[in-house]
Amino acid sequence: MAGAIYPDLAGRAVLVTGGATGIGEAIVRAFARQKSRVGFIDIQQEPATALVQALREQGGEVHFEHADLTDIAALRAAIDALRARIGPIEVLVNNAALDQRHTTEDVTPEQWDALIAVNLRHQFFAAQAVLPAMKAAQRGAIVNFASISWMAGMGGMAVYTAAKSAVLGLTRSLARDYGPFNIRVNAVAPGWIRTERQQRLWITPEGEQRMLQAQCLKRWLVPDDVARFVVFLASDEAAACTSQHYVVDGGWV
Repeated sequence: MAGAIYPDLAGRAVLVTGGATGIGEAIVRAFARQKSRVGFIDIQQEPATALVQALREQGGEVHFEHADLTDIAALRAAIDALRARIGPIEVLVNNAALDQRHTTEDVTPEQWDALIAVNLRHQFFAAQAVLPAMKAAQRGAIVNFASISWMAGMGGMAVYTAAKSAVLGLTRSLARDYGPFNIRVNAVAPGWIRTERQQRLWITPEGEQRMLQAQCLKRWLVPDDVARFVVFLASDEAAACTSQHYVVDGGWV
């Protein structure tokens, strides 16, 4: 992965949720390249372990905790464990999500709660867990992951789009409340990113053609496109950026 190096990120303690694969993996790799002390949480044990091994062989300081982020007690325990290894969290990247398709008629209350839990609720509680240390340090950066799905009017996943639109409200509220402590909170809304999961589940020749017609940039976006921007937002180069919603979609919406 090419890209800028931000000296202020060296040694900084970074927490990434959903860091084992896809965009999250690219973010973990990007911060390791910055020589940050990186901890990530994921439910996928095998790819997470392989990622840690690969990055440590390259000289990175990377740690992994296995947890189901929909279990808030498990999330808090994982954050505590990572904090013991890398120190007070200075950068939080709330990346984890699940873009499960569903029809509105078939959603049960239990499915609603589960989809909100995996796409929104853990972002609040991860932030809650790291904010006291950020306040004490009088600095910090939080990047919450939204999606262009609600802006583009995508159908077939109403609970997901509801959760992702709510990320913007969460982001702006946290930015307002914690700005006086020099804590910056922003949201990133990726477009259609070509991950292994998207390739396996959703990408078709017809879908690819629609994407290319919709985007200004006539190419697939890849996880590194998003990771580079997240690293910038976490760095001091973005010191005046907070309470914003940044779209990384190649010009789709």
